[in-house]
Amino acid sequence: MKTELIENSSTQKEIKLEIDGDAVKEVYNRVSKKYAKSAQVPGFRKGFAPLDVVRMRYQNEIRQDVIQELIPVKVTEAIREHDLNPLAEPQLHLENAETVKLNGTEPVKLHVHLEIMPEIPDVEFKGLEATRRIKPVEKDEIDNIIDERRQQYATLIPVEDRGAHDGDTVIADLVGTFPDDPSAEPIAAENLEITLGDGMIEQSFTENLQGVKEDDVREFTVEYPEDFSSPALAGKTLNYKATVKSVGKMELPELDDEWVKSLDEGFDSVKDLKKSLEKDLDAAAKAQADQQVRNELIGKLAEKYPIEIPNSLIEMQARTLLNNFGQDLAQRGVDLSKVEKEFIEMAYTQMRGQAERDVRGAMLLEKVAELEGAEVSSEEIAAEIDQMASYYRVSPEEIRTSLSQQEGGEANIANSLRTRKAVEALFENAKIKDGEWIDESQPAIEAGGEKEKAPKKSAKPAKAKAEKPEKKAPAKDAKKKTAKKS
Repeated sequence: MKTELIENSSTQKEIKLEIDGDAVKEVYNRVSKKYAKSAQVPGFRKGFAPLDVVRMRYQNEIRQDVIQELIPVKVTEAIREHDLNPLAEPQLHLENAETVKLNGTEPVKLHVHLEIMPEIPDVEFKGLEATRRIKPVEKDEIDNIIDERRQQYATLIPVEDRGAHDGDTVIADLVGTFPDDPSAEPIAAENLEITLGDGMIEQSFTENLQGVKEDDVREFTVEYPEDFSSPALAGKTLNYKATVKSVGKMELPELDDEWVKSLDEGFDSVKDLKKSLEKDLDAAAKAQADQQVRNELIGKLAEKYPIEIPNSLIEMQARTLLNNFGQDLAQRGVDLSKVEKEFIEMAYTQMRGQAERDVRGAMLLEKVAELEGAEVSSEEIAAEIDQMASYYRVSPEEIRTSLSQQEGGEANIANSLRTRKAVEALFENAKIKDGEWIDESQPAIEAGGEKEKAPKKSAKPAKAKAEKPEKKAPAKDAKKKTAKKS
């Protein structure tokens, strides 16, 4: 057997393979005799037909079996000969596939196309530069968090001597039907709290529930905008029937030291609470800034070493991203069977770019881990599992059981920890300077002939915690968003 390796690129290889006639003839004879033993040919007893007659009668079947028995073995030998590790099944191309004789009278020539991991050079990852921009804590952020806490402890005081108006909270059972699609399942929500006049509430609800009292029933129509937060309702028209169960006014607790003490969180005054929240927000901002620096460093490493990425790995990661996107849409109430094919193709195309960046970063970080001699001990894996168990509020045994049912199992944990160590090596060896916070959401302004971002106070965050971010909960069903604006 003759082989020739052609280097099409750092990831794309081709092997020209020529199998000599004697090797082909050996397989051809073996397959022919196998058919002859069981062949039923008119005029001959079973298994006694002449070999030439059997070859003529079963020539297509014999040809196919010769290919299946001969080619895979020889391709495997050729791949081993050149010490290659394909990432996926090799693509085979048989020369003169329609006319080549597979009886040993001539050699068989074929081309083997395969994809491998590229050789990654010893990367110089130390000394990369990045700017850390820490978002300053604003007073209104602290006030907003405290207001949210007060809302949690608010008391609904019944209103009995008048109808509901702006500022009141109406609690109602809601049933919504789709007039344009009578077969669609109605949306139902019980004990839905609707604060009239609230900026987060669709104006139609405020307008149609004005003046209601307990036990009133109102019917009205809502036309949701195309960009509504729930895709299941976006652009849809719904007919609602609201049965009012109660009308009340939310009474917030006074923001004083007594209320703060009643929280039983170790604070004796409003001042202490605000000081603690400021500390938490500051710690969260610093942690987020450090994470942004890590992401920037990974990006710069990828720019410095634009290695070729195997297409099969890009496609695998792109499919993973697309599947995650689909699951997110489903949780938000989207019927995936109704999503247009063009939209899916567009999403996949966009995700290929992200997938390529993800894979390139992962490959370079693996090289950093190799250069740093990063190892992961069984104790570190156990500690990570314990942390996951605490985070998801299950036992470590349940986490291990779940891992055992996944491809890779605990090895995935080890790989994740190894990557984390590589990222920390980038971070610890980088040249990081602190810069002024820039709100990336603000439009650019002209300064000295160049565009710069306008520094501006950021919008209020959700509850901030300096430690671990909150576990992401499944998205609420569309019925929970009926009255809220997008």
